[in-house]
Amino acid sequence: MPYSRSENELVSAVMSGKLLVTSPSDTLADAAHRMADRRVGAILVVEDDHLVGILTERDVLRAAGRGTIEGTVSQWMTADPDTVTPDATIGMAAAMMVHGGYRHVPIVDAGNLVGIVSIRDLLTLPSEAPSGA
Repeated sequence: MPYSRSENELVSAVMSGKLLVTSPSDTLADAAHRMADRRVGAILVVEDDHLVGILTERDVLRAAGRGTIEGTVSQWMTADPDTVTPDATIGMAAAMMVHGGYRHVPIVDAGNLVGIVSIRDLLTLPSEAPSGA
């Protein structure tokens, strides 16, 4: 039997709670630098402690492809991104990503931003080695 995560495992077990956030009015260049510094592919956009968007490396690349990284985060972000709750399964989150064509999903609990999960988080094996390895 192959060693893998159960699709019924909860996203709360694999999500990152160390959130990188930005404001819609911050510059795209600043947000891109912060993403590069943290070595992450997405930054969550918040306003008054509420999630209003997500800016990903694809958004930054889209701007660069148009010949500029000028402008604000709000001009390039995805507004009102799909979210899941901490009790969603990794199978549900993975299906959302595959069908939606994105690689990051914010985790929201009772209206509060509590984490983010990436496709890499969902595919990473637990740290315990299987027997015989």
